[in-house]
Amino acid sequence: MPRRAGRDHRPDPGRALLAAAAREGRSALMPPILLGLAGTGCGVAQAWLLSSILCGLLGLGGGGWPALAGAAGLALLQIALGVAQETAASRAGEAARATLRHRILSRLLAETPSSRPAGEGAALVVDRVEAMDGYFARWIPAAALAVTAPLVVALCAAAVDTLSGIILLAAGLLVPIGMAVSGIGASVASRRQFDALQRLSGRFLDRMRGLPTLVLFRRQDAEARALDAAAQELRRRTMRVLRLAFLSTGALELVAAAVLGCLAWRHGILAAAGHPVPQAALFCLLLVPGFFAPFRAFSVAYHERMSAQGAASALAPILDGPEPAGLKLEEVPPSVTLVVDHLSHRPDPARPMAVEDVSFRVLPGETLVLSGPSGAGKSTILKLLMGFAAPEAGRIALNGRDALALLPAERRRLIAYLPQRPVLLRDTIRENIRLARPEADDAAVEAAAAAAQVTSFTAALPQGLDTLVGEGGHGLSGGQRLRVALARAFLRDAPLVLLDEPTAHLDPATEALVLDSLRRLCTGRTAVIASHSAALRARFPRVLELREGRVVPQRRAAAP
Repeated sequence: MPRRAGRDHRPDPGRALLAAAAREGRSALMPPILLGLAGTGCGVAQAWLLSSILCGLLGLGGGGWPALAGAAGLALLQIALGVAQETAASRAGEAARATLRHRILSRLLAETPSSRPAGEGAALVVDRVEAMDGYFARWIPAAALAVTAPLVVALCAAAVDTLSGIILLAAGLLVPIGMAVSGIGASVASRRQFDALQRLSGRFLDRMRGLPTLVLFRRQDAEARALDAAAQELRRRTMRVLRLAFLSTGALELVAAAVLGCLAWRHGILAAAGHPVPQAALFCLLLVPGFFAPFRAFSVAYHERMSAQGAASALAPILDGPEPAGLKLEEVPPSVTLVVDHLSHRPDPARPMAVEDVSFRVLPGETLVLSGPSGAGKSTILKLLMGFAAPEAGRIALNGRDALALLPAERRRLIAYLPQRPVLLRDTIRENIRLARPEADDAAVEAAAAAAQVTSFTAALPQGLDTLVGEGGHGLSGGQRLRVALARAFLRDAPLVLLDEPTAHLDPATEALVLDSLRRLCTGRTAVIASHSAALRARFPRVLELREGRVVPQRRAAAP
């Protein structure tokens, strides 16, 4: 039959992503499943021993102290298996999340940074990936055990009473139907809840970063009301997910109570007529909690699956998207000639051109200083050179080759960048320097630290380069943080060096030290420095003056 128009028969990309990740982590997911089956086997054996003990207490003949000791030993073993299962499941979830986070972060780094708000990217890498923990750590083991463990229990019940086993099997078929009815609504509600969470997270992070601007234009009260409305929307959607979860749990408990009543009624009639095997009756009744325990775990984990599918639906378009197009470098050239030809760029269509018709050329061993007041376009040019944005017009060439034709990662191999506000992580000074080239050995790191004069202040620290600094470089002064970032540039050893206001906010003594290091860094390399420092312009005489995004024509000296 022909398919109806408008119906999409393609598989859900979110489900495909989760299925692929589960296949990759199959070896890590098997231990919790096997440990769960072992725990179910212990539960069945314990139920048989307890039924024997109860028969003895009722005077129907049965086990005594040996059976009690065996039941106690099985109870301890079952607890140990449960702890081991939780540990193995946690490890499986951690490994799967680490793999997914690495993949999504690699894709985001390959994108143009301006193509996605920082808050949205952080929510994808952190919140969305964390939402998948329950899928791998709980739902996959629970789904496997929900099929195998009740079947084992029902077969054991059928071995002593066929009709009891049939009743348990019939109840096991009813449970998925009830869960599916509530699960359809839970899937939609969970996806909407995650969308609301991502909007709130991204909005909050972006507004916190732009808080000074909001206060300047007196928009803080309006943004506070908007954040409150987004938070209320998230609360409503979260409560809807919880209501659906309680509905699914209630349906499961209703089926369990009905099964227990049926078995009690059946064996009660047999007991009234003189039950042939009293221990079998007690054994079947004691198996009911163990039969429904995997379904309860599956019910809880089912909503984890819904949450994971909602998160995977947001990640799948990024992971399944085409690979970035571009050329690869066979090797990093020892030198680079940079040519910027009639470059123009407008980041915001509602605002004037940030850079307009800018041209210059920098040969290996030369240093060009981009000078001008704030807003003149210096930092915009550096962003265009690094590939953080694509120019609207003009051309950037590296050794005669169009820079836009290179893969973003390949262009980054050619560049060492020093921002105006370097980012330092909570780690040792040595490891903060090593971020520029993770494979570098200690000798290379120490050589870079010496070239940037980092050792001039680490020599007075008790642990030297292995001194721990706080997030953002807490514990170091502004000049010291800058020198650590400068050491990264030395360690990077790239042929093209881009520096953004490297001496801003420094006192004259520290500025002199940094300028001396900058001179050594730029020697033999192609360097572009954005700065309005008079001392830096005096050290590097080739200056390109910018104003309102345009090159200021150089005045010619008057003829004598």
